[in-house]
Amino acid sequence: MTDIVQYDVCIIGGGLVGCSAALHLTRAGQSVVLVERDSVGAHASGVNFGGVRRHGRNALELPLSLRSLDIWRNMAALVGNDCEFMPCGHLKVARNEAEMSVLEQWRGFGAQHGIDVELHNGAKLRQRFPWLSAQIYGASFCPGDGHANPRLAAPAFALRARAEGAVIIEGDGADVIEDAQGGFEVTLMSGKRLRASVLVNAAGAWGRTIAARYGDDAPVNAVAPQMFVSEPVPYFIDAVLGMVCGGLYLRQIPRGNVIFGGGRGTLSPDQRSSWPSDRVFAETVGLAGEIIPQLRNLAIIRSWTGVEGNCDDGLPVVGSSPRRQGLYHAFGFSGHGFQMAPAVGAVLSELITRGATPTDISALSPQRFADAKSGLVMAESEI
Repeated sequence: MTDIVQYDVCIIGGGLVGCSAALHLTRAGQSVVLVERDSVGAHASGVNFGGVRRHGRNALELPLSLRSLDIWRNMAALVGNDCEFMPCGHLKVARNEAEMSVLEQWRGFGAQHGIDVELHNGAKLRQRFPWLSAQIYGASFCPGDGHANPRLAAPAFALRARAEGAVIIEGDGADVIEDAQGGFEVTLMSGKRLRASVLVNAAGAWGRTIAARYGDDAPVNAVAPQMFVSEPVPYFIDAVLGMVCGGLYLRQIPRGNVIFGGGRGTLSPDQRSSWPSDRVFAETVGLAGEIIPQLRNLAIIRSWTGVEGNCDDGLPVVGSSPRRQGLYHAFGFSGHGFQMAPAVGAVLSELITRGATPTDISALSPQRFADAKSGLVMAESEI
């Protein structure tokens, strides 16, 4: 029989959330093992858009988002790599008066949370962002937001966590998770057996399966956001772009490539992999050219998808299990978890080692789904 190796904490999932949790828990004095079926950052954490924004977020995510921006600003000191974070600002565009009123409303909301947002329209908009189509009615701009390289982030956290004592296992996923005296026993696909007092479910699109085992079922399902990258051209798009209607998100990196996304690709039957949609390719590339005319003749050199966990209410599941002591969840980020993930890891570490966190995540608890069945409703504050 394979020997059982004991740890304080076992993390399932090697995305940015899991790797951040591994680093913060190791620094808090815990013995940590992280288990990843494929490779660190192989799924949503490594193939997403790379947006780092507070702008337009749901109110219930803002405590995590605000805390995480501070981490992004100090990323090089934390993990030894700035992950190409660029605080160029985030621009949300409106194509009509009704959409502009949404931006005006969120500006006031952002001010209540200390977020400075500038409104632009008419000549002011054309002067500040001359690359936008003349058809754009108006926009709001949030300085300090920006973008980073998702291919660097999770590996950077994993590398630092391993250097400081965490055990990072790749290519060998959790096959069986069982209750054990004083915690959990995890048998890997290779047959290796691990035991830990605490289990962190950071399994992304597959986190629902682990949560449901303990009665914490959450309405999180796999989707496949589709992404694109263009040939390099001289740098001219000096802000991350999003739309009130959500149809397009776009950024340009200093090397000149334009990275953008919109729509969803196709999932494999087992939901382990995905591939781009021809229809989405045509629609999203066309929309990019409508919003930024200079992109109309740009060559697209690659399109890809990733598997992401999408929650029915658009919010992640973060917090301790209300039914199983020692179990913590962090999954279902619905396509906008990249920015928040570094803070999620810090929050999980605080919950596990201190029993509490100063960051308000109460509305993100898996308990909210049981509350919803009882008639409790949460307000939406995202554009």
